[in-house]
Amino acid sequence: MIRAVSMLNLGIATASLAAVLAISGAAHAGECPAAQMRPDARAGGETMPKGVTDTELSSLPLAGQIQGLDGRRLRLRRLVIQPGGVVPWHSHADRPALIMTLSGAITEYRSTCAVGIDHPKGDVAREQTGYAHWWKNNGKVPAVLIAADIKNDGAPPDGDHM
Repeated sequence: MIRAVSMLNLGIATASLAAVLAISGAAHAGECPAAQMRPDARAGGETMPKGVTDTELSSLPLAGQIQGLDGRRLRLRRLVIQPGGVVPWHSHADRPALIMTLSGAITEYRSTCAVGIDHPKGDVAREQTGYAHWWKNNGKVPAVLIAADIKNDGAPPDGDHM
């Protein structure tokens, strides 16, 4: 009986490790090639949303969860960007995010990169202070993204993309 439980625990641990490794293998976002990085690579981009839906799936107020985060919430959103669709120019000052491409592909145009950065299915992009960007679906199928971010509900919009 004890051996069976130990084998079960070992199986669960192995499956968990395999899942973490599978996720972490896909979790490195496309990055700007070093030769294309510069602070002023792009001054702007598309300014109007096109062919995109942004649905908030859930959120959690962070007041009382983590000291100093009153007025902020952790939220999870689903974005669907149609072929040719655009998430317009915006920044992530005061609103860090992780974006996972669930299906399709999306191209990011970042202020600090002279070329577009492709994010295929399984990719996770990190969005943070220090640059602005916009996204476009250059493919033939909808791109479906899951976004987790910390939203400061008291902050003015940053060229709010939606």
